[in-house]
This record gives sequence, C-alpha cells and structure tokens, in this order.
Amino acid sequence: MENNTKVTEFILVGLTNTPELQIPLFIMFTLIYLFTLAGNLGMVVLILLDSCLHTPMYFFLSNLSLVDFGYSTAVTPKVMAGLLRGDQVISYNACAAQMFFFAAFATVESYLLASMAYDRYVAVCKPLHYTTTMTTGVCARLAIGSYMSGFLNASVDVGDTFHLSFCNSNVIHHFFCDIPAVMALSCSNRHVSELVLVFVASFHIFLALLIILISYLFIFITILKIPSVEGYLKAVSTCASHLTAVSIFYGTVIFMYSQPTSNHSMDTDKIISVFYTVIIPMLNPMVYSLRNKEVKNAFKKVVEKVKLSLSFTS
Repeated sequence: MENNTKVTEFILVGLTNTPELQIPLFIMFTLIYLFTLAGNLGMVVLILLDSCLHTPMYFFLSNLSLVDFGYSTAVTPKVMAGLLRGDQVISYNACAAQMFFFAAFATVESYLLASMAYDRYVAVCKPLHYTTTMTTGVCARLAIGSYMSGFLNASVDVGDTFHLSFCNSNVIHHFFCDIPAVMALSCSNRHVSELVLVFVASFHIFLALLIILISYLFIFITILKIPSVEGYLKAVSTCASHLTAVSIFYGTVIFMYSQPTSNHSMDTDKIISVFYTVIIPMLNPMVYSLRNKEVKNAFKKVVEKVKLSLSFTS
C-alpha cells in the first residue's frame, strides 16, 4: 500500500485533563519510576557483584530487570513530562521509536518469563541433570533468542502500523504510542494490518505462555510427589508468586493485543496499560528477587562492604 502520510506529529491525550490531578500524578509516577530504576538496576548490579548469584536463575533475573528498566523508560519519562509541562506532542519518528522499544522489550520479557519457567522445571523435575542441562551456552542462547524474537516482533509491529496513512486526526487517545491507539487513527483500510497484528501478537503470547504452562504442569506433578509437607508448601509458595506475576503480565497483554482495535475502549486500555508499563516493572524485583534469601544475603554483604569502606575513609 502506498504511504500517503501527511501527519508529522501526534498529540497524546495523556492520563487526565484535570489540572488538579496532574501534579499529584506527576509526583506518584516520578516516585514509582525512581523506585523502578533503583530496584531493577540495583538487582543487576547485585547479581554482577555477588558470585553466589552467578547461576542460571539469576542470569535470567538480571536480564528481566534490564528489560523492565527498558520498557518502563520507553514510556514513563514522556508521561511525566506531559503531566509536568503539559507537553503532549510527540513527533512521528519519536512515536515510532517509542512503539518499537516498548513492543520489543515487552516481547523479550514474555520469552524471558518462559525461559525462567523452563529453568525452574529443570531444577525441580531433573535436579541431577540441572548443571549439565542449564549450561552457560544454553542460558545465553535462550536469552539471545528472547531478544531476537522481541526486536523482530517490534519491527513487524511498527512496520505494520506505520505503513498506513495518517491524514485526518493526529490525537492519540492514550498516554503513549501504543499500537492499537495509533492504528485507530489511520484513514486507510486497516483490516489486513489488524489481522497481522492479532496473528503476530497471538503467536508470541501463546508460544511463551504454552512453554510456561507446560513447565509448571510438570513442576506441579513433581511437587505432588514430595513427601515432606514443608518441602511441598515451599515449592507451592515459590511457584505461586511467579505464576501470579505471569498472570498479571499475560492477562493485560492478551486483553490489549488479541482483539481488533475496533473493539478497544481507549479509556479502559489506558487504565490497564498503567499496570504493565509502570506497576509491573516496579513490582518484578520484589516478586522475583527481594523475597529470596540468597538475594537478601547478597544485599547484606554489599551493605557491610559499603559500611567498612566508609569507616576506613572517615
């Protein structure tokens, strides 16, 4: 289809038009974003510094933290700027870039979650073969495959969206350049583009989700065979926290992207989008790591080293 795009910039409606709410929302989003940065980047540094955390599980956790930092950063600073200055204008190219990085990191996260589920499957169901199965090479290939899938999916999504013509309204009824919200502005026939979006999104969502479900099916079968009540409850608790986070992430993604844009309520989408663009990246360090004894011990070691270094300098 020939691209007759006349729009050179878009206007983001944002989260609210009520002036009284903009400053409180700015403060809230700023605190959440700072907590997200500290939690995720701190987790990466902690894993790098402590050799006890140089295991496959923490390798995937460090990558997950980087991805959470990435897709939160792709969205949140622009939202904060809009709330503070009322600057809701975003250029055509900046909109495409924001869409690309958000779609890429969100897809990478889904495959990292699947890789983590497979890692737990091997650890629980095949503990004697764990070290020979989850080798450095296997972990690296799983991580590289996750990133390649994410950036390939983002390329398809952005190309599928921005080959359309935008010649009427340039007002995006969202707080960032989300695919359905931008695609809804097109003045050309978007039926084929919608089908491509639904097919590609569904493929990535359900492939990663299938890996997670199969992995946990075998994990639960193994857990049921554990004779110790203490071991049983510990395994169930570990799986429950992970599956809760997975359910939140996949629930919002499936709702958002596995339906045509004509069926979307933009106000509902904005509310749901806050969870997976702002809240989930903040919660992931706590859900996956901060409740872990090994991470707590590593954090205590770092704090003690800092105290010692400060005592020597003073």
